[in-house]
Order: sequence, then structure tokens, then C-alpha cells
Amino acid sequence: MDLGIIGLPASGKTSLWNALTGGAADVDAYSGRIEPRVAVVRVPDERVDRLTELYHSKKRTHAEIRWVDYPVAAFESSGPDAKLLGELAQMDALVLVARAFEAPSVPALEGVDAARDVETVELELAFADLAVIERRLGRIEAEMRSVRSADRGPLEQEHALLVRLQAGLEAGVAVRSQELSETELRQLSGYALLTRRPLLIVLNVGEDDLARTADIEAAFAAGHGGTATAVLALSAKLEAEVAALDAAEAAEFRRELGLPDASPVDRLVQEAYALLGLHSFITAGDPETRAWTLRQGATALEAAGRIHSDLERGFIRAEVVRWDELLEAGSLAVLRKQGKLRTEGRDYVVADGDVMLILFNI
Repeated sequence: MDLGIIGLPASGKTSLWNALTGGAADVDAYSGRIEPRVAVVRVPDERVDRLTELYHSKKRTHAEIRWVDYPVAAFESSGPDAKLLGELAQMDALVLVARAFEAPSVPALEGVDAARDVETVELELAFADLAVIERRLGRIEAEMRSVRSADRGPLEQEHALLVRLQAGLEAGVAVRSQELSETELRQLSGYALLTRRPLLIVLNVGEDDLARTADIEAAFAAGHGGTATAVLALSAKLEAEVAALDAAEAAEFRRELGLPDASPVDRLVQEAYALLGLHSFITAGDPETRAWTLRQGATALEAAGRIHSDLERGFIRAEVVRWDELLEAGSLAVLRKQGKLRTEGRDYVVADGDVMLILFNI
């Protein structure tokens, strides 16, 4: 899963990057950096950790996210360039960091207005989508003039869809928030439309507002939530400091500040999964315990294909149990004796946290 981090100057993108990656603050937000930073980070998952311990697995493999941090210079006065827009369009989702804290050390900034900053970046993305649509409309109109009326059907459908999207964008409605049928979504699969990407807005609050993060989130989401959009509030600076500590120190630090044990950074990952309609199933054993990312609603046959194409091709059945039931029983053998190990066919819809053993023959 690829997630692109974007935002305006002084939004706290560098601090969020450090919180996500556990890295030191080695890049100044005003350094003029023009190349994105990339880091592959494992997704925290207690289920994988505990099943690894149960099986004494030789290898533990968490799901991974590829975080791409784009420079703030890309969204300054000149706007993002074509190369950046092309890269952003390849992301599975965008993470937009907006400043919701006072920054007296940066006098050039015009006060705290997270809504304004989000709208500024969204406007740049919308302009880029409008340019893509306008170019395609021009090509379609030229092509329609050169084909027979009887052959214009598909082109006319595409033209009508793009005109509708164009009108929506000009009215301030992102593509992700416009009503689209499954057929229309398939038609758009080849388009690099940025406002179609799911959007996770991160409100970077000051430490004085930590106790109010739930209220801040709710208030902002009321005006800026919507289809394929989520809002989360956190203190990126504080979370970056916590990320630099070991687990015991981090837990103590949170207790001292009266913060929840669960990190909002972990919740950020969960929100990204939810936005993209993803979850995880698990395979566990002596060689390896591993989390596999799968789209919600996917079947056992698709899960088998995620592991290996041979398992999908030769699929016979899947033995399935909830991860917590397996921990309680201690082994699949015990569950089998108790009659609690479920046997599922290829059409079984995989649930989050399922532990699966695929039986196959090729």
C-alpha cells in the first residue's frame, strides 16, 4: 500500500514523517527539498506478534506501508509540477497534513486556519484533474468528428461522464465525492485523477489541545468529511518524540502525559486501511507467521492467490479460525478435536483477523 504525504509549509509533515518512520528530524521543512522521501514501514499488529510467540515462528512478517513524503515546495506559489502530479496519481491514498497549532516562529504564515490550508491543497489537486479532463475532452471531440455516428456510442458515454466530473470539480466537489456507478469507475481506471484518491486529513494540533482531539476531529469532519475522506487529529511533534523511544519508555511517557495507550499514529494506519477497503488475514506456523493485506469482501480463493498463484489454481478448501480463538486453544489440532475449526470453500468471504490454512492440489 502506497500513501503519499502532502501539505503546506509548517504543517508538520516532517514531524509526522518521523512519527511514522521512527526517524530523527533530519530534514528541515524549509530546506527547499524537491525530491520525495520514501520509507517502507511495517504495520503494527498485535495478532501477528502473539501468534508468532504461540508458534515460536522462525520468521515474523507484518503487512507494510510505503510512505512517500512530498516536499512542501511542491505546493507553494508555482503549484505542483507535472512529474509530482504523475507520482501522486500512483498513490493508493493521500495524507494531507494541516496545521492546527500556533507557529509564532514562522511569522510569514497568516494565522491558523486548517480549513483554508486543506482547501488550498485540494484546489491545486482539482486544477490538475481539470487539466487532465480538458485534454481528454479535446481528444474525444476530435475523434468523434472522424468516426461514423453509429460508432460514437462509447465516446459519447465517456464524454458525458467527463463533462459531469468537470462540472462537479468546478463546483468544488472532488471526484471521490461524486456519485459514480461501477461501470463509470471502471471507465475512469485509466485516468490519473488526484481528487479520486481517498483522502486522510491529519489535523496537526498543539500539545495544549491534546485533550480536545476528538472534538476537533468531529467539528472538522462535519464540514470536510465525506465519501472516501477521513479526519484524524494528533500532535505530530509529540508522536515523533514518542517514536524515538523504546516501547517501555513510550508507554511511560504516555502515562505521564495522561494519553491513551494506543498511539494515534497506529489509528492513522487503521483509518488508511478503512479508507481503502482493506483488512488482513493471517497465516501462522513454525516457519513463519504473516499478515496478508486483502480487500474487504474478498473470498478464500482470492486470499489463496495473495499467498501464491499455485494455491489459487489448486484450491481445495480453507481451514479457518479467528486469531483469538486460536490463541485460546493453543493450536489448530486442539480446535480440530473440539470441532471448532471451520472448513470453508472458495466463495467464503474472508474476515479481518481470520487465520487460514489453504489446502490445495496441483
